[in-house]
Amino acid sequence: MISFLKSNNYSTAPVSEFLLICFPNYQSWQHWLSLPLSLLFLLAMGANGILLITIRREASLHEPMYYLLSLLSLLDMVLCLTVIPKVLAIFWFDLRSISFSACFLQMFIMNSFLPMESCTFMVMAYDRYVAICHPLRYPSIITDQFVAKASVFIVARNALLSAPIPILSAQLHYCGKNVIENCICANLSVSRLSCDNFTLNRLYQFVAGWTLLGSDFILIFLSYTFILRAVLRFKAKGAAVKALSTCSSHFILILFFSTILLVVVLTNVARKRVPMDILILLNVLHHLIPPALNPIVYGVRTKEIKQGIQKLLHREMQEG
Repeated sequence: MISFLKSNNYSTAPVSEFLLICFPNYQSWQHWLSLPLSLLFLLAMGANGILLITIRREASLHEPMYYLLSLLSLLDMVLCLTVIPKVLAIFWFDLRSISFSACFLQMFIMNSFLPMESCTFMVMAYDRYVAICHPLRYPSIITDQFVAKASVFIVARNALLSAPIPILSAQLHYCGKNVIENCICANLSVSRLSCDNFTLNRLYQFVAGWTLLGSDFILIFLSYTFILRAVLRFKAKGAAVKALSTCSSHFILILFFSTILLVVVLTNVARKRVPMDILILLNVLHHLIPPALNPIVYGVRTKEIKQGIQKLLHREMQEG
């Protein structure tokens, strides 16, 4: 309590660490939220882990579409591990402090991996577009080499364009409060504590965020527009349903991702009308719900993955 009061006092000494205060108005929520958050975290780690092991061990799943799904699972796991363990440590052990470097590392991962996920969805949408609109050319276009190049593009584009956000934030002069009213080192939550003007930081995040995510969603929309047009021209009985069923899992994942992202954006826009604690909770859930649901959706709706998991479990039981 004493350290908390000290940290609230303004001083000219440079800040070496921050204190994360989850739900500043309703800290009693922490005990109730820790159980569902920890269960969702275990579900996300376990489901994505099983999916990755299944794709690695089953030769029938060594195809470009499943390699892209593996990349999505890896991104989900890194995002979860970056955010949720620290949140649970605050809830369970009151470990609120986070070092200066760790805070900005977390900020970098959150700001770069989120557009990496949307970019992966965009590449997956292109994969489905080629599979349905140009099926004969699919094996020559969507190759292992294509996936490797797409993966490098996904990581490089988003890491390079997102890096200025934590860099600009880290270069600000922090000489006052070090209490972040958030569970995570969100850029604006941290930058508000600085003694400098952070307009450039805020403007860059806005432009970069909307450019990266906006371009991805435009390309996803165009891909599905062309897919729908092609499907409506199918004359064979059941061909349209079969074609759309191959896209259903991917479409559901995009719906989860975009809906939660839209809710977070809208609530932040209307932040004066929405309690701060609700905004914080939505930010945490945005890094947890999609990673928990993504592998389950694909595992339940994709026949090949479901069979691969069953084979894996059967093999493990026999060896055990």
